[in-house]
Formats: sequence, C-alpha cells, structure tokens
Amino acid sequence: MKIVISDPKTGKSFQKELDKSVEQSFYSKKIGETFNGELIDLQGYSFKITGGSDKAGFPMRADLRGEKRKKILLTKSIGLRSTEKGYRKKKSVRGNTVGEDTAQINTVIVKSGSAKLEEVFKKEEKEEKK
Repeated sequence: MKIVISDPKTGKSFQKELDKSVEQSFYSKKIGETFNGELIDLQGYSFKITGGSDKAGFPMRADLRGEKRKKILLTKSIGLRSTEKGYRKKKSVRGNTVGEDTAQINTVIVKSGSAKLEEVFKKEEKEEKK
C-alpha cells in the first residue's frame, strides 16, 4: 500500500510505500480520521486521511460507509467529472473505510514536526538508490 502525504503550506506531495505490518495498522480507519506520524516513521507529525483508491483504481468516497465497492448514481463529485448540467451516471466507487483492497491512502498534514518532509524523503531516495 502507498501513502501520499500532501503539504498544504508548500503545495508539494510525497509518496511512501508501506510495509505489511504498518499497512495493517491502517485497516478500519476512515476518511476524516487523524493519526500520528509515528506509524510511518515521521515523529512529531499528525495526518488526516482525505481519500484514497483501491487496487483497481476506484476512488474512495467519504459518504459511502464500509470498505466494499458499490455502484451509485453520481452527479459532479468524487468519482465523476461532468461539465453538463443535470448529467448523472451510475459509477463504481469504494467506501470510506481502509481495507485490504486499498492500494493508496491520501493524507494531508494537520500538525508539522521538527524535520522537513523534503529532507526526510530525499534521504530515503538516496538509501533506495544504493
């Protein structure tokens, strides 16, 4: 599973691959919940889950409970982009709960830590290249 961390101050985002043991700690968390950065080795940080997608690319919606994929009637919102007025379509989307089928979790920083994210992720990239 991947986690995408967005920094609203700088407008940059960072991506991190999670281990299976860490990944399981995210199961049953919902969109809108916050968690400590210690879960992903970022001390002092706090993050809020804003969305995600499953292994097939279907987006998660905050208003759909559970972790199952369902077909719902959508207008212009998450899961459907439409410019026409009155356009509606039935589309598959994922529920708001993180589960085994979730491939990506989108987060935003709520509380910043002492270390800058850019420096932390540059160190990780250098270690991976070796």
